[in-house]
Amino acid sequence: MLDQETIETVKSTAPILQTHGETLTRHFYKKMFKNNPEVAPFFNQSNQSGGTQQKALAGAITAFAANVDNLEVLGSAVELIANKHASLQIKPEHYPIVGENLLASIKEVLGEGATEQVMAAWAEAYAFLADIMINREKQIYDENAKKPGGWQGFRNFVIDRKQKESNLITSLYLKPEDGDPLPEFLPGQYITLRIKTEDGSTTMRNYSLSDQPGKDHFRISVKKQKGATKADPKGYVSHKLHQAFNAGDVLEIGPPCGEFFLPKTPQSTRPLVLLAGGIGITPILSILKTALSTRPDQQITLIYGCLNEKVQAFRPTLNALAKQHPNLTLHYRYSDPVKKGKKRGGQSSTGFVDQELIAKLLPGLEADYYFCGPKPFMKKVNQILNNWAIPEEQINFEFFGPREELEEDSKAIAA
Repeated sequence: MLDQETIETVKSTAPILQTHGETLTRHFYKKMFKNNPEVAPFFNQSNQSGGTQQKALAGAITAFAANVDNLEVLGSAVELIANKHASLQIKPEHYPIVGENLLASIKEVLGEGATEQVMAAWAEAYAFLADIMINREKQIYDENAKKPGGWQGFRNFVIDRKQKESNLITSLYLKPEDGDPLPEFLPGQYITLRIKTEDGSTTMRNYSLSDQPGKDHFRISVKKQKGATKADPKGYVSHKLHQAFNAGDVLEIGPPCGEFFLPKTPQSTRPLVLLAGGIGITPILSILKTALSTRPDQQITLIYGCLNEKVQAFRPTLNALAKQHPNLTLHYRYSDPVKKGKKRGGQSSTGFVDQELIAKLLPGLEADYYFCGPKPFMKKVNQILNNWAIPEEQINFEFFGPREELEEDSKAIAA
């Protein structure tokens, strides 16, 4: 454990880090990529260009400094980061690289406040946190490797087939090149793809598994993304998966990871409420199919919001599930107005996923909530559940991006 003097010294820097955190992290990433370009493939450059990773790291550093004497409150953030690190194959040898550049950046941002005592305290605190992360990540690596069909590192998968799900979303069915079995995963988890770039390096992306466990394949369903900047007019990896890769091609894939999932054993008999926005349907569909097959008596509600019918994925699948399972209530919410001469009704409506709609469709507010989607959708749902005072243990979500953005208008979630 850290001694009291170290704790007090680190905590004393929290206010200035709160004010100048993003300056610190922008400087840190710039310094690290210059000094250690070998670590660049571990980072999503679109998030770098948009500033989201810098903002997320700033929140995490500030939260660590403020809570260094009570790290239990950061437990969920540690689990999130450990899973992300394990999915990207972050190893113990990478921590000294981050530490050296981070401490140098902290020193520059603190200026005269970066006394010898302050920097010694931060070095000790970083080493302490790194040890926590390394040990948890080792557990994840070991668990993934020991599962039947499991592995460590990256494994070659063959694209068995591709299927267009909407104007923007295409599914890829992936099977191990070696023909060996697949490990069980928890519905809601993701896998990591490592793809070569034009300059001969690699880049990695996480994609939720969109089918239930127990199949002879993994399935990911990828939205064709626009680029974050004019210099990057389109999402490199998503466009590769849509246009360049076809059946028979080989992809490098890491084992399933992620702390957002439906538990194997139900934790309660409460109704299950699933809320998806756009491409956020991917982990939610895996959760839904698993819940329907393993919890036949549990009341399940799925509300799926998207722009319109053309960009919506999996509607035939969802309609079929609703017909087969009387315990499933299904509703589609489209934000685009209906076309002239047509109308929406029954299980479809026009508007946004809002408090009135959710309340109208639920048998009661006492439920377990799982939600995933774009930032505005996530913020809205999160706000609704907070308004209803839903207990934290009944709220589960996956946010495609740094989580710091999810609650930037209320309490921050370190990522």
